[in-house]
Amino acid sequence: MQSQDVAPLPAPSPTDPVVDVEQAEAALVEHYPRLVRLAYLVLPPRLGRNRRVLTAHALTQRALPRGRTPAPLLPAQRSGRNADPGYALVRLRVLRTALEADLPPRHRMLPRRAQLPPLLPQVWGLRLFPRSGGADELALDQALSALSAPARAVYVLRGLEQLPEGDVRGVLAEAGVADVAGALRAAGEVPERYALLDSPEFDACSLQARPTDLMRRRQHMKAALAAGAALVACGALLGLPGDAWGPDGAAAPPYARNPAAEAALDPAKLTRVAPAAWQTSARTDFSVWPARGPLTGDEALLRRALAVWARPGETVRVSATPGTPSGGPSGPPQLLYAGEVGNARVVILHDGLRIARYAEPKDGTRGAALDFARVDGAGRAEASAVVLERADGNVRYLTAPWVKEASVRDLAEPGSPERDLAVTGGVTAPLASPAARQSGTCTSWHVLQVTDGTGSRLMTDLGELVPARLTTGRPGSAAEAAGAGALRAWAPYACSLAAMRSAGVRSVNAWEYAGQQLPGAGGTAAWVCTRAETWRGGGERVLAQFRTPGGAQGAVVAQAENVTACGAKDPHVLAGVLWKSEGGDWFLLAAGSRDTESIRTTGGVSGSVRGNLLVLPARAGAQAGLKGTLRDGRTVSGLG
Repeated sequence: MQSQDVAPLPAPSPTDPVVDVEQAEAALVEHYPRLVRLAYLVLPPRLGRNRRVLTAHALTQRALPRGRTPAPLLPAQRSGRNADPGYALVRLRVLRTALEADLPPRHRMLPRRAQLPPLLPQVWGLRLFPRSGGADELALDQALSALSAPARAVYVLRGLEQLPEGDVRGVLAEAGVADVAGALRAAGEVPERYALLDSPEFDACSLQARPTDLMRRRQHMKAALAAGAALVACGALLGLPGDAWGPDGAAAPPYARNPAAEAALDPAKLTRVAPAAWQTSARTDFSVWPARGPLTGDEALLRRALAVWARPGETVRVSATPGTPSGGPSGPPQLLYAGEVGNARVVILHDGLRIARYAEPKDGTRGAALDFARVDGAGRAEASAVVLERADGNVRYLTAPWVKEASVRDLAEPGSPERDLAVTGGVTAPLASPAARQSGTCTSWHVLQVTDGTGSRLMTDLGELVPARLTTGRPGSAAEAAGAGALRAWAPYACSLAAMRSAGVRSVNAWEYAGQQLPGAGGTAAWVCTRAETWRGGGERVLAQFRTPGGAQGAVVAQAENVTACGAKDPHVLAGVLWKSEGGDWFLLAAGSRDTESIRTTGGVSGSVRGNLLVLPARAGAQAGLKGTLRDGRTVSGLG
């Protein structure tokens, strides 16, 4: 068995210790959503969500330096954004001002600038706040609220930025934190649920809007509004042509009764598909699912579900996968399910673009939840199941009418037998959900296996309404992850699916793009690329993984988002790793897809090789960059 002492390959260190304004601006614009999320997480929760959102944007926009500025210390292991001194500088400035917001005022009459309401941006008449997540996100938010600002910063730098401990200490010291050790200890008491930091719950760039106190505004501005309305009316009458057309043309006045909008709220006009329609339809997707469940005739429940969809109240927890609009339906949606599941009444609806799930407690409506997932373009495979309920670490699915059998497989144990899963009226029995797992050791990953007239396929719960489809093979010709060979191919990389949670994932493909003979007759290592495709067509996540012979799991050595690498449009990938042999020698290993003609390295390890595999002697902690040339002459860079 080979050593598993593997470290991600860092990029070359910069030679210029000064950051120009242009470089800082480019980093701020490129990583603006991440910087705003960082500021939002570190700011004191007592500000309230609306004030935190606006302050996070203000602090991030003020992070641009006025001139050339000394670059901060960069992490020892650098890749991607962490290799950019411009990003390190603006991140430090955002962190420093976010920490200042939680300090006591320097003088009773002179608060710090970060403690004042931001001058810009400003929003009048609306409260803005991130979309609500689930129970796990709420628990994490409460745990972070109990920490000091430096401790929150530690947690965010560890989880969101994925910095090692030494680099976290360095960043805090540069940000002016006095008690770094105390902040590290306090943050260590919070469970490591770092994947949740990418949740929409903490995304201060994807927001919901609600009105402010309408009664107070009405009382304070009644006379002004009346005068303004009269002035506008007089001006409109003077300025309009004879037939009184305005800028909105033939549109109805605001808040006018609209037949289409009213029909969307009428339970009697819900679309209900016949149970056998899917058998003769040219389409095989959510549009041919019949209405199922014992409460499809409960008009009061359906009316509440439609009303909450159109106008969710402040007590309703609303969540949506990235890129999914949460507005009301444009017309009567399709009813897929209505019934009692566990301790809740659940309604599943489909409007052609989205799946919407409304859930309310059996004993009332307080605590209702509304979840959305984008499903446009779903085919037979993607429309195989929808999540009905998650509770006590388990998940229940509503399966498609064409699903004949359902079972449970442990993706991490390909040799384990599949377990039959009872299905009643399309609803499965509970099975363990990997999406509910706490951070820590991963020894299993349970997935849903469904079988229909075309074969079997695997679906995994990634914390969203629609499970993600698993495939294997070269991009563009990938096949369903069913059968003994596909299960063996996925097993070492099953636990890496945790990095794909809550990202609006449609499918995940695993592709072994290279095998490499290790130095010293150490056997053959596998290079595998896993790529998550999303429903919205953006935000794809790619992981390059390296597994030595006998290793139980692969090691993630490079990752990237919003790239074409390892996908059907660009089935190429290049990644490298520093590897330590059993004899204690270090090597730089790199592998590209089979059409890579040559690879060269720059930085602390220099060399080149013809072909798609590279092995060079190296030192521990060496810093190097990778460039590859394809057979058609194009160049590719190392992933990440």
